[in-house]
This record gives sequence, C-alpha cells and structure tokens, in this order.
Amino acid sequence: MASFSIPIPRNGLSIPTYSTKRPSTLHTPLKVSCSESGTNSNGIKGLACGILAACAVSSSAFSVTAANQRLPPLSTEPNRCERAFVGNTIGQANGVYDKPLDLRLCDYTNEKSNLKGKSLSAALMSDAKFDGADMTEVVMSKAYAVGASFKGVDFSNAVLDRVNFGNANLQGAVFKNTVLSGSTFDNAKLEDAVFEDTIIGYIDLQKLCTNKTISDEGRAELGCRS
Repeated sequence: MASFSIPIPRNGLSIPTYSTKRPSTLHTPLKVSCSESGTNSNGIKGLACGILAACAVSSSAFSVTAANQRLPPLSTEPNRCERAFVGNTIGQANGVYDKPLDLRLCDYTNEKSNLKGKSLSAALMSDAKFDGADMTEVVMSKAYAVGASFKGVDFSNAVLDRVNFGNANLQGAVFKNTVLSGSTFDNAKLEDAVFEDTIIGYIDLQKLCTNKTISDEGRAELGCRS
C-alpha cells in the first residue's frame, strides 16, 4: 500500500488561506495522510491529496514548460467552440484527452449556463473571450489561457490548478473558494478581482502577490505582505 502525507492547514486546503471574513492569521498545519486503500468519505481530504500532491510534483517544471510550449495549429473543426459546452470527458483533472480542446479565439461573452461545471482540462484558450461568463465549478487543470479575456467571470468553487494565465485579462473576476495552486499570472490584469477564501499554495501566493494590478482589497484577501 503506497501512502504519503501532505501538510494541510486547519482552516482548509490553503497553504495558507486568508479571507476577508476573519483576520489574516497563520494556522498550525494539519497532516493529511493519503493512501490507496483510503475511503472516499472525506471530500476535502481527497481533493487535497489529488490537487496539492500533483502541484508539489509538477509546479516547478510547469512554468518552464509553459514558457516554451509549442501549440498545435488552430483546429479546423467547424464546431470546435461548441465543444466547450461538452468539455473533456477523458482524464479530466490530469489534462488527458482524445483530441485537443481548442477554444482559441472563441467568444463566450456573457455565457451564463453552458460552461458551468464543465471540465475544460488542458484546453487551449489563448485569445478567447469569456467576459461575463458563469464558470462556477469548472475544472481547468493545465489549461493554456495566455492572452484570454475573463473580465467579470465567476470562477467560484472552480479548480484552476496549473493554468497559464499569462497576459490574461481577469479584471473583476471572482475567485471565491477557487483552487489556484500551481497557476501562473505573469503580466495578467487583476484589477478588482475577488480572492475570498481562495485555495493556493504559499509559494504560488508569493508569486501572485507580485502582480501590482491586484487591488488593496484583493491583496488583503490573499494575505499579501506588502
């Protein structure tokens, strides 16, 4: 039986997580043991083991891979943009799929129903428009969203781990109880973004806090030191 342990803070999955609901304080880490023979009764524990362990293994290499990523040619599939309404059904959080989910240059402005809860893992989203869309509970693990626009998008309860948001417009986006572990935001626009109870690793938090476009309120929610 293979097993490993991941330190999880007592206030949830964040390492650490801060919220405007309470003062920003550090908490003593709580050990969560992950085992192949464990039960599925603890959803938080399962998510912690799956997401955070994967990020711990791959986050250091992800930024290098993304920076040198060679994208395939734009898909010529006639209904490629509509595939987002179905999403990936193979591999999901690991970003494994039978063919690329190519959403580049697609326009989903103000889409309020067809993207909620979809698995868009490893989707190619560069230069796509999602402004005003409802993307609550989506899974976007390993998505490539460089230069995409997500102005005012609701990402509440979504899993956005290891996403490349470089040069993306995320003004007014809502990351409430959203997993952001391993994601990068180089030169992203984050004015008025909401980070209430965001789930993010400490190293990723330090990197995110270097983004000067985050409002004072957003920095307070994240717990940025300066």
